[in-house]
Amino acid sequence: QVQLVESGGGLVQAGGSLRLSCAASGRSFSNYVMAWFRQAPGKEREFVAHINWNGDNTHYADSVKGRFTISRGNAKNTVYLQMNSLKPEDTAVYLCAAKWDGSTEYFYWGQGTQVTVSS
Repeated sequence: QVQLVESGGGLVQAGGSLRLSCAASGRSFSNYVMAWFRQAPGKEREFVAHINWNGDNTHYADSVKGRFTISRGNAKNTVYLQMNSLKPEDTAVYLCAAKWDGSTEYFYWGQGTQVTVSS
């Protein structure tokens, strides 16, 4: 059974940092793109960042570019999101997702971890 489990969320003051982790299990993710999305209350889910299977290709939403960094663990089944210079508008549930490299849609999703940034 495939599972994506996020951790590392919490409450932080504006300007602070958090590091999110996503542990994937149940299959090999070595040929999968992994990504972070977020969803704030009353808003649609939005893309944050993605990383390809070997970690040499990343892409970020304009709203987080220069502040967030996505990376992958050596085993390729773990993905991280380092979030710096956090702003109140970054407050959301952050979700990890995975798709086969070549697919257009993310097939596997985690349950999410709450990030709250106070002003």
